[in-house]
Amino acid sequence: MAAKWEKVENNQGILTVEVDAERVERALDEAFKKVVKKVTVPGFRKGKIPRKIFEARFGVESLYQEALDILLPEAYGQAVRETGIEPVDRPEVDIEQMKKGEKLVFKATVTVKPEVKLGDYKGLEIEPKDFTVTDEDVEAELKRMQQRHAELYVVEDGEVNQGDIVLIDFEGFQDGVAFEGGKAENYSLEVGSGTFVPGFEEQLVGMKQGEEKEISLTFPEDYHSPNLAGKDATFKVKVNEIKRKNLPELDDEFAKDVSEFDTLEELKADVKKKLEEKANKDKENYIREQLVRKAAEQAEIDIPPVMIEHELDHMVNEFAQRLQLQGMDLDFYYQFAGMDESKLRDQFKNDAVTRVRTALTLEAIAKAEAIEATEEDVTEELNRLSALYNRPAEELRKIFAAQDGLAGLYRDIQTRKTVDFLVAESKVTA
Repeated sequence: MAAKWEKVENNQGILTVEVDAERVERALDEAFKKVVKKVTVPGFRKGKIPRKIFEARFGVESLYQEALDILLPEAYGQAVRETGIEPVDRPEVDIEQMKKGEKLVFKATVTVKPEVKLGDYKGLEIEPKDFTVTDEDVEAELKRMQQRHAELYVVEDGEVNQGDIVLIDFEGFQDGVAFEGGKAENYSLEVGSGTFVPGFEEQLVGMKQGEEKEISLTFPEDYHSPNLAGKDATFKVKVNEIKRKNLPELDDEFAKDVSEFDTLEELKADVKKKLEEKANKDKENYIREQLVRKAAEQAEIDIPPVMIEHELDHMVNEFAQRLQLQGMDLDFYYQFAGMDESKLRDQFKNDAVTRVRTALTLEAIAKAEAIEATEEDVTEELNRLSALYNRPAEELRKIFAAQDGLAGLYRDIQTRKTVDFLVAESKVTA
């Protein structure tokens, strides 16, 4: 077999492949064995027609498509390996020659992974950001703990206040017509949480149990549903129940109830320690993300549109999986949000471009710096996952291998090591 790669423009080129006549003949033999099983000719049992009689009756050309189905995947794969190209999409194949006793010649128009011209990626600096944990941060976390451990009681005679939890019926109207997704009964809402459209929760304040009211507001210009964005609407609302939080005192008794500590001061010290641990992790992630972003911004890459489309496919699938965890599906979301897949993909597009650009940049840096994931790295990662999920490392290895995931594990480790390299080579101080 012979293969020749010729770049045409941008990230596309022509892969010309010639397959030996002997291999073509073997493929025709394999094709005949498959096709003959489905053919019936008078005087012969099904599947028992001699090859010469078959070809005389149907022509050898009737075997070509089946033979191509056998030859093309194998020949194309071998040609890709021989030429060293990295396709990012299915090829468009044109058959130049297919004839019994002669070689097969085909040309494949292939989109390949783009070349990356790296900019500066060593000695990078980033905008500093303060991750210091203050006393105010500690107090805010204690108040959140206080809120989580509050007891609720029903307000029989009183008005809705900020922070109350109300059960409401509501229905939304636009120009007097009810709009889809704008109706619910006994909906639980914490007033002041910012869950609803701005202006809605504020107008619940002062209402009483059993009271009905009409609320007018304007949807934000950037509201997720294009049908409602920037539009005026009214909601008919009824308050069915008001619940109020009875907050526990922040004292030693509170510390004993919610933790292993005997005093509030001990609890505060522990809260501060955990916030500082989180702040250190957040700072580390911030540094890594900013360095990767800066390296990617300085790289020159002509990204093939198909790579962005593939990433968008992946992002839509990820989004659908997250919806499933919430008991929804994409069709329900589209209906609720007043959009379709095309609009969702438009929303994701900038992030998709960033993801592809980042991945290509890190891959190019890894290549330039000879950064690789070793078998030792993989073993260490499997041991880490083993401890995390309490499953034997070898069992996890088999799972990865069965799902063709070991290659992905190698890539993930290589990417992590590349980001480690950027951090080590940066001018960022700890």
